[in-house]
Amino acid sequence: MNIFWFIPTHGDGRFLGTREGARAVSYNYCKQVAQAADELGYTGVLLPTGKSCEDAWIVASSLIPVTENLKFLVAARPGLMTPTTAARMAATLDRFSKGRLLINVVAGGDPVELEGDGLFLGHDERYELTHEFLSIWRKELGGEEVDYTGKYLMVKGGTVLYPTIQKPHPPLYFGGSSEAAMEVAAEHVDVYLTWGEPPDQVERKINRMRSLAAEKGRTLRFGIRMHVIVRPTEAEAWEAAESLIAHLDDETIATAQQIFARMDSVGQKRMSELHRGDRSSLVIGPNLWSGIGLVRGGAGTALVGNPDQVAARIKEYEALGIDTFILSGYPHLEEAYMTAELLFPKLGYSRPYQSEDRSFIGPFGEIIANNKIPTNHASSVPAASS
Repeated sequence: MNIFWFIPTHGDGRFLGTREGARAVSYNYCKQVAQAADELGYTGVLLPTGKSCEDAWIVASSLIPVTENLKFLVAARPGLMTPTTAARMAATLDRFSKGRLLINVVAGGDPVELEGDGLFLGHDERYELTHEFLSIWRKELGGEEVDYTGKYLMVKGGTVLYPTIQKPHPPLYFGGSSEAAMEVAAEHVDVYLTWGEPPDQVERKINRMRSLAAEKGRTLRFGIRMHVIVRPTEAEAWEAAESLIAHLDDETIATAQQIFARMDSVGQKRMSELHRGDRSSLVIGPNLWSGIGLVRGGAGTALVGNPDQVAARIKEYEALGIDTFILSGYPHLEEAYMTAELLFPKLGYSRPYQSEDRSFIGPFGEIIANNKIPTNHASSVPAASS
């Protein structure tokens, strides 16, 4: 199992849809989140992409020297960068990070935003372009000199002179729920991602992708992107979930849903259909809550519960074939710790580079009375006097 965290380059805070409790996205804050994830043993971090985000490549480049083991899942954007330029960027970042780069292939789902970036293609056309992009990108990073003439892209003598550390190239991650997206994923990518839909929907998607990949003589790994709200008790977790959307009014929700409706992303439509903007219908399965999707695009669901409950839900997804869990929570710095401290032990999760004697480097918890190292045994609590 691989567990990733998230760098909130499009904003963070204690509540959604309000300036109350909000935090500025600064380099120092992103560094804090990245270093926390690195120290806690997360496999890597996802960096979001789009006009609402700080540039993912620049952020990842700036965080490499302040982390040690953390991997960075960074977006390649077909149509917004040429495949040869993207291949050279990937080769450089992979070498300079000593093999810590992962590539998230993003075709885009908001036509209005894409037009602002200069891309005027329909949904299926963008995936045709993505196929051409990845055909060139993969060959060049494999050491080939590429001559390619496609419907959208043309390259003559395309080469990458400096090789990547990871062979044949940094792993490709990809999320897309449409048939056009799935066809591209089956042919090119290493890890197919889904957003946090109910397990039965995820299972159908995985089975479809396995079938498509098998037709092309390939196998895929699978990952899921979702939020997590884990607390010592179930009641505390649901209270935290409700608090997260406490400042949302109907007008704010309606505005967000109108923006989502203009998008041609099938995955976004599936997210929106889970709740249809109705805050009375947010629980969509055992410990699965869609409240974040009321105003947040993309991943809109969260696992909510105590550590045993959330771990059980994660293991259900794992049984379907998911091996990579890309998680997040608000605010991301505190929730990185909350998730690691409460959930990792229930999953038996630790990274290979984490030493078993970390507690002797820096003990977990404050030394009792300046002399005694804390144990895992809870202290007895004296009964309250009447």
